[in-house]
Amino acid sequence: MLVLSRRVGERLVIGKDIVVSIIDVRSDGVRIGIDAPREVRVTRAEILEAVERQNAEAAAMDDSAVEALKRIAPPQQPQQPPQQPPPPQPQPHADAAGADAV
Repeated sequence: MLVLSRRVGERLVIGKDIVVSIIDVRSDGVRIGIDAPREVRVTRAEILEAVERQNAEAAAMDDSAVEALKRIAPPQQPQQPPQQPPPPQPQPHADAAGADAV
């Protein structure tokens, strides 16, 4: 690990395209600014560790967790095949001569 002392306004350059600037120094911490390309992911270590811990816990779930979820899930309705409408009934054709006759 490289340890450096920096003052407010000073910067560090990492590689060719990442710049870390010291913004403010307070009694309870240091504010820094990071200028990096969009494709470079910058994540706070405590957030990354928390996500990894949660992922490990989720992967370690046993069958009791699955059973507990099944107990609280609403019962599923059995699927019924879609019903097709009845075929149209043929309409009797009016005789042209009978329709005009009165």
